[in-house]
Amino acid sequence: MGTPGPVVAALSGTVYDPDTDDVVQAELAVETAAVADREAVVREAQRITARADELQALRELPALEQTEPPDGDEAARNEPTRRTGGYVRADIAAWLARALAAHLGHYRDPAARKAAADLLPPLALAHAALLAELVRLVPGVDMDQLAFSVRLATTEPEATGVPSHRTLTDLTEV
Repeated sequence: MGTPGPVVAALSGTVYDPDTDDVVQAELAVETAAVADREAVVREAQRITARADELQALRELPALEQTEPPDGDEAARNEPTRRTGGYVRADIAAWLARALAAHLGHYRDPAARKAAADLLPPLALAHAALLAELVRLVPGVDMDQLAFSVRLATTEPEATGVPSHRTLTDLTEV
């Protein structure tokens, strides 16, 4: 039960020891846990910022496509967006989609692929699904070629040879 409180200790002639007081120890444990939680949040924010800086440097080299994403890059993807006031870094999202479709980096783990559904934006998930389906439909095709084709089709639709007025429904009926 611990030692009696300071008033009871003084009345009974014993010495009060806060190191053995259960209430004091419980309060200290709560304070210690709160400090540890705050420090973990700060460390995670620092890690995300540092990784976002690395991703930016890889984009500028350009070496992003040759890099495999480690765990947590989904959060780092959002940092440049936050810094630019909402402008989404499409190339970083496309890189993560390619890695997800090809099971690169931490996406080798099925649990990480499943978690990506909650961490990546719908467009990146659709991009990954499209790449994965194309690989399934065209066995032996290089994922990098497909990623290039998808980027080309989205940035220069006329380069695909499909009239821009055709819809996805039109294309599936051919």
